[in-house]
Amino acid sequence: MNDSPHRSASLAEAMLGAAQLIAAVLGGRNFDVALAALPLAGVTRAAAMDLGYTALRAFGRGDFLLGLLLAKPLKDRTARGLLLVALARLEARPDEAHTTVDQAVTAAAQLARGQFKGLVNGVLRSFLRRREELLALADADPVACWQHPAWWIARLQQDHPAQWESILAAGNSHPPLCLRVNVRRTTSTDFLTQLAAAGIAARALDATAILLDKPVPVERIPGFGEGFCSVQDWGAQTSAGLLDVKDGMRVLDACAAPGGKAAHLLETAQVDLTALDADAVRAARITDNLRRLGLTAKVKVGDAREVDSWWDGRPYDRILADVPCSASGVVRRHPDAKWLRRESDIAGFAETQKTIVDALWRTLAPGGKMLYASCSVFGEENARQVEAFIGRHVDARRLPIPGTATRDAQLHHLPDAEHDGFYYALLQKD
Repeated sequence: MNDSPHRSASLAEAMLGAAQLIAAVLGGRNFDVALAALPLAGVTRAAAMDLGYTALRAFGRGDFLLGLLLAKPLKDRTARGLLLVALARLEARPDEAHTTVDQAVTAAAQLARGQFKGLVNGVLRSFLRRREELLALADADPVACWQHPAWWIARLQQDHPAQWESILAAGNSHPPLCLRVNVRRTTSTDFLTQLAAAGIAARALDATAILLDKPVPVERIPGFGEGFCSVQDWGAQTSAGLLDVKDGMRVLDACAAPGGKAAHLLETAQVDLTALDADAVRAARITDNLRRLGLTAKVKVGDAREVDSWWDGRPYDRILADVPCSASGVVRRHPDAKWLRRESDIAGFAETQKTIVDALWRTLAPGGKMLYASCSVFGEENARQVEAFIGRHVDARRLPIPGTATRDAQLHHLPDAEHDGFYYALLQKD
């Protein structure tokens, strides 16, 4: 943003909105829930969201810096959120330091009758004076340097000793925007031509995945409303190919909302698909997405762990067990999760995953395949979960992942510039 009065006024309003979002997260609320309630619109709302995401990605760093800059903890969450937003912007845009400080103070004037104006001004100017010293201290602190909780860092060091640094760096980056072409309506080549005509630079990753050079609102994507494509990370698109669905098969997508993987399966083959989710509101999104794409499935509301409440007794040829997890592989899309999650939550997710896959195994036909999938990068939710499952079920064996040379028959997409983090293991029932 530049220094014109209009843009500056918008920046102050956006910073205040972002501060309110951070305050909600500090109070234990989900960022998306807080964003839905934010009374802003248009460009200012988008700017507040971006500032909020940036501050949350850098929260470990900002929180560390505030510990050095404040004489005592600041109890007011919105004022603290405003300082976190401003510090993140000062580091990201050092050439706009004057504007950032000025607009943060302007935003502070709207908090608690302006009582935080002096504090905000003093803290930010102190940071600028001591910038090199403070940033050197931050770089020497693991949480401030890597911008993830200490327990998260320790788990990655244990589970991925050779890649933990790159995983953390990816978690702090802006996520890519990848499209999945609906091959029932167009081809990747034709859709790339449409994108180019709309001034959207992109490249094909495979026969259906297209990566945009820069994210754009879906309203700008040609044919999106008509179902020519969907937004789906390239790593998530892997599941349809791994499950090896064929025309006429009976297929279950458990924990299916919002329906991206279910839709991809239907685009891949003419199957009898049931999309299951425990949340009625989220299940409605499956229906909406399938309708936009011109696809049909049985959408059911039910708990995957309680099969007798939704299963008709006819076995499935293929099951996609996309289990609930920590979402640690997609944390750059949901940076609040880094700070809302607790290490003890991982054991809870693992127990839920165990219960789900054990229950679903009952519904799989002999010779059928189940794809275990998660968007986690933690071993407790992935490899160790699958190993324990194999140990409990003598009729289960792990199949090699097509197109890979992995000896342990698993595929772990670690997050990078092209895709998020996903784990897959393919199991067959004897």
